[in-house]
Amino acid sequence: MTQLVHQLIFQSAQREPQRQALSYQGVGLNYVALAQMVRLCAAAWVHHGLGRSERLAVFTEKREEAVVAMFGAAAAGAVFVPVNPVLKPEQVAHILGDCDVRILVTTRERYNLLATALASCTGLRKVIIVGSMEGLPALDGLQLLSWRECMRDAPQTPPHACIDSDIAAILYTSGSTGRPKGVVLSHRNLVAGALSVSSYLGNTPEDRILCVLPLSFDYGLSQLTTAFAAGACAVLLNHLLQRDILEAVQHERITGLAAVPPLWMQLAELDWRHAQRLRYITNSGGAMQRHTLAKLRKLLPYTQIYLMYGLTEAFRSTFLAPEQLDRRPDSIGKAIPNAEVLVLRGDGSPCGPNEPGELVHRGALVAMGYWNDAQRTAERFRPLPDRLGGLPVPELAVWSGDTVRCDDEGYLYFVGRSDDMIKTSGYRVSPTEVEEVAYATGMVAEAAAIGVPHETLGQSITLVVASMPQGAIDGEALLAACRQALPAYMVPSLIDIRSAPLPRNPNGKIDRKLLADQLAGARCAS
Repeated sequence: MTQLVHQLIFQSAQREPQRQALSYQGVGLNYVALAQMVRLCAAAWVHHGLGRSERLAVFTEKREEAVVAMFGAAAAGAVFVPVNPVLKPEQVAHILGDCDVRILVTTRERYNLLATALASCTGLRKVIIVGSMEGLPALDGLQLLSWRECMRDAPQTPPHACIDSDIAAILYTSGSTGRPKGVVLSHRNLVAGALSVSSYLGNTPEDRILCVLPLSFDYGLSQLTTAFAAGACAVLLNHLLQRDILEAVQHERITGLAAVPPLWMQLAELDWRHAQRLRYITNSGGAMQRHTLAKLRKLLPYTQIYLMYGLTEAFRSTFLAPEQLDRRPDSIGKAIPNAEVLVLRGDGSPCGPNEPGELVHRGALVAMGYWNDAQRTAERFRPLPDRLGGLPVPELAVWSGDTVRCDDEGYLYFVGRSDDMIKTSGYRVSPTEVEEVAYATGMVAEAAAIGVPHETLGQSITLVVASMPQGAIDGEALLAACRQALPAYMVPSLIDIRSAPLPRNPNGKIDRKLLADQLAGARCAS
């Protein structure tokens, strides 16, 4: 039975040795070769002094070496920390310092950008460079090594002992305030997540899964682990344009594709007639807008669409089966296999049917907490009421901070994120409800409803919208549509029209915090 995350690769190598495991820039790597490289890499990390449960960070674009480095660290008994390649040097240095990274794997181009910031990372001992090292500046107390030489010269050093409750990875996720926090995931978390997701998606060795999202994003990393759990092929893609994704789907014979709502909105504008091999697509990271879902269903009539909900602290929580789309397109579905999702009031008692409450996730996928942050861990990871009676140790569940409701048939519906919820005139308003009205007009390319501090209302609603490529937005017409569709307290006080796409955070979602800061700054300036 698979217990450790790197064993997903090893066991698939036993079952399907010649099956392709990875594809990068048109070059394939089968499972036997990948397993050998991961074992070699694990020996290299131990040889270079990486201790049990010490951290190794990977700061590269998606590529073969990144995958080998991460799973090699897990196989060594250490911890991998994937860092989003779009982060700025100061943000990278914060992550490296926060979890006391010992070894960093990066490329020469990124090292040149990081060199000054790395001086503050006192725990960092070695940097492994993928590519040429010629002309790279040295840093005091930091050893620079070539990836190729590390892998070539590594002796057969045994890995550190490791069990399924040990830490396997730390994923940094943006919080509502302050700097990113590290979510600590065990081997058990990652394996349970991979087996659960691959089971309801029906993944098989025949699947070819396109990895578009950052591997530092739990949803992106899941594309690798689910592929390896099934013995499928993970196809790595670093895209510049949305058309690059479509071309990869066609040329790489992709059967599975995952994306977040803003990306799906853009992909829904492309011509998918030649993507007949695409067996399924998935959405997470926010609600897919109805008009986007309708477009995709029309463009991909033979493709199964899975609407999912997840949070880094529990990896994945719910999914809506494709056959339920007609009946309940707004639902996030039911709990994934091997998880239970509860809807609870503030006092921990269960909500009634259709009563809004907090989504609480229990089971094997619940993370271990936040790295080096006992206060935030205690706030989010809390004991459940003892429903069985007499438990010697209280069970910890993750309290998501998201408001949902559950209908009479057990299907869940997302109401809003606690941090994003707008409170105006004593009412709590879900931004999604306002944004849906804007999208339904067909006038806007993107929309985000933001709560702005207001002296009498508590918060007023500003609707920030991006123009469609073909023309400007009629703000008065859009406001009139809002007035027609929404109660007075939900009608935006201001519509902020922008010609450029709305800003994104590193995981590709609309950056609501940045928009809120921009609006607050503009208000102060006026």
